[in-house]
Amino acid sequence: MSDRTQRFIAEVGRFLAVGGAATIVALVIFNLLVHGFNTGDHALLADQPIGAFIFANSVGMGVSYYGSRHWAFRDRPPVTSDGGLTTFVAINLLTMLIPIGCLAISRDVLGRDDPFSDNLAANVIGLVLGLCARFLLFRTFVFKRPISLVEIYDEPGLVDDVEYLDGDAGSVNESASLARGRSTSGPIPPGVLGPEAD
Repeated sequence: MSDRTQRFIAEVGRFLAVGGAATIVALVIFNLLVHGFNTGDHALLADQPIGAFIFANSVGMGVSYYGSRHWAFRDRPPVTSDGGLTTFVAINLLTMLIPIGCLAISRDVLGRDDPFSDNLAANVIGLVLGLCARFLLFRTFVFKRPISLVEIYDEPGLVDDVEYLDGDAGSVNESASLARGRSTSGPIPPGVLGPEAD
């Protein structure tokens, strides 16, 4: 398995862990507001499940941003100067429409208003679809791909197998760098390139 594949799998794992934590926070708040945890008719937003879902997931979004920025995508610098926050919020608001749509269909089209149906629609089906969309959008528009120094100065045909420079992969392959006539630590010593280089 290549280093790139291993980094991708690790990134997916961290993203799912952060998403899981944010989901638990949102799930608890949503059910407390809509179903009241056995308080019956005394739940605060029993007749406003969409509003409760938006509020609960806004809190979860804060958890998700912190975890994504500082852990899940730690090797990817943010695209914008605000740490990617504006784009992150915009993507979350956009993808929040997916589970809201599932919840609306469950409630208004299918006529299901019990706790199981609410959670199946919004927090299972909608969650999985929204999670996939967010992962792809975050990697594309919020956090940049780590760039290799060798990739920046690539000269085709010299070295094919080059390691990437990021938090998981370590340093750039020194021989690849020397083959391109550059060093990661400064000028190349005179003896390395041979007598014709003088």
